[in-house]
Amino acid sequence: MRIAALQWDVRRADVAFNLAAARAGLERAREQGVELVLLPEMWATSFPDAGPDLVGLERRAREAAAELTLLAAQLQVDWAGSGFALEALEDGEAAGGLPANRLELYAGGRRIFAYDKLHLFGPTAEERVFRAGSRLPPTCSWRGLQLSGVVCYDLRFPEATRAPFRDGAELLLVPAQWPTPRAGQWRALVHGLAASGQCFVLACNRNGRERVARRGLELEFPGNSLIVGPGGETLAEGRGESGLVVATIEPALAREWQQRVPVRRDLRPEIYGP
Repeated sequence: MRIAALQWDVRRADVAFNLAAARAGLERAREQGVELVLLPEMWATSFPDAGPDLVGLERRAREAAAELTLLAAQLQVDWAGSGFALEALEDGEAAGGLPANRLELYAGGRRIFAYDKLHLFGPTAEERVFRAGSRLPPTCSWRGLQLSGVVCYDLRFPEATRAPFRDGAELLLVPAQWPTPRAGQWRALVHGLAASGQCFVLACNRNGRERVARRGLELEFPGNSLIVGPGGETLAEGRGESGLVVATIEPALAREWQQRVPVRRDLRPEIYGP
């Protein structure tokens, strides 16, 4: 099974440019026999300012996602990435006001996974633009694998990332915009997630530069997307250039790791909680 991260310099509020980059990436993925492509966090729009234009930008982003889903179904390549979501994720859940930063996976033209980013990054005031999610990441079945995912800053919160582990996830998706000054931490957290979760991790990080509006700080992004195996080994890593970061994975390896070292069996919830 071949999976890939598609990294590029995501342009702020330029939906047409970002959609073109995603379309071209999916077409190249098809040529290389890739079955799943993960896009960066907020792939269609990056992080805009709060304001009345958010509704129109969210609409254009959803239209881009629908167009990409149609293309992906034609190419027989599944795709995932995070973006705006104004509607509630589930019945009975509060919505309205600010949008969520929602990770979605589309397979065969339909959505099979959705999760709203739980932890909003305070230093760049994400809470001014987004509402935080209210549910732990779920796990779904994808092509015979148990799959789940988190979004960028969620990596720093094991309270969230242990939910897929408890559910037996074998592949985790992590779309991100993680800047160069903390690139070493990104790498350590992704590898640690794979090793502690005994699963494959497909983590897509953008490249390029962007100015954070609230402080006018220009951030650089390293384009160091990662595909890591269940033993914590690097299978593929981006070197800064735009394009696909591809690896072939053997799903049975995650199951073998989980059986060989049965960590879930040895959990002590009576000590530290469920």
